[in-house]
Amino acid sequence: MSLVFAGVCSHGPGITGRSEQADPAVRDAFYENFHRMRDAIEATRPDALVVVAAEHFANFFMNNMPSLAIGMAEHYEGPIEDEAWLGIERRRIPGNAALSKRLIERIMRTSDVAYAEEWLFDHGIMVPLHFLTPRYDLPIVPVNINCQGPPLIPLDRTWEFGCALREAIDNVPERIALVGTGGLSHWPATPDSGVINEAWDREFLERWCLGDREALCAFTDEETYREAGQGGFEIRTHVAVAGACAGSKGRVWFYAPIPIFAVGCTIATMEVSEAGLAGNDPSGDER
Repeated sequence: MSLVFAGVCSHGPGITGRSEQADPAVRDAFYENFHRMRDAIEATRPDALVVVAAEHFANFFMNNMPSLAIGMAEHYEGPIEDEAWLGIERRRIPGNAALSKRLIERIMRTSDVAYAEEWLFDHGIMVPLHFLTPRYDLPIVPVNINCQGPPLIPLDRTWEFGCALREAIDNVPERIALVGTGGLSHWPATPDSGVINEAWDREFLERWCLGDREALCAFTDEETYREAGQGGFEIRTHVAVAGACAGSKGRVWFYAPIPIFAVGCTIATMEVSEAGLAGNDPSGDER
């Protein structure tokens, strides 16, 4: 069929684990836009949701760290973290091994990608699913980008992977929604946790909404580390989604720095081809 929805969102564990400590007005507006994204996804009637997330050493470590990996299982389990700490109950999440295999085989024609038949979901996937698929009844295809342990895949290669992912999606009969999750600026597990570079975040989102490959791929890892912390390397998930929607424009539905969540919190969508129709409405106002 085709890609029917594309968007990006944040996934910090504090979003669910420390919700009661956030400013209620800002938190509720953020949650409202998560729910808005859920409604938009559901309106496109997807058969599966591809989630492009970042590695947090939950499944891979430096003895075996693929730059790109895709899950190929009938089901997954998560969260790997303590349930009370994350505020999300552990459960089994449906996958679609046959769909994953077809996507992987197609992507392999133009992009090098690893795959795994066993996969544990951490907060990078479970926090978005908590809001976007609260019934946990939509099959998930997890995609993993190494954003943790250098050397990291260059941003232009990440864009190309997004293009390969889109080409694969458009060559399967299923209706596919796509969400990239990560970032933006944050310094997790450091004394600077809770620091957020709002100006850098907004500059990145402006480039992302323009769908400008050259501008997006111009960020260097040295600049990102300095301005957005090691958590900023997760912009790769957003770049992949932009690559999957090459030629399209995006719209920020919500952005706000929420220090207790330790990240600049984002909900944004990208236009898809006409096959997407209603549901992926990029015309919503920025909050």
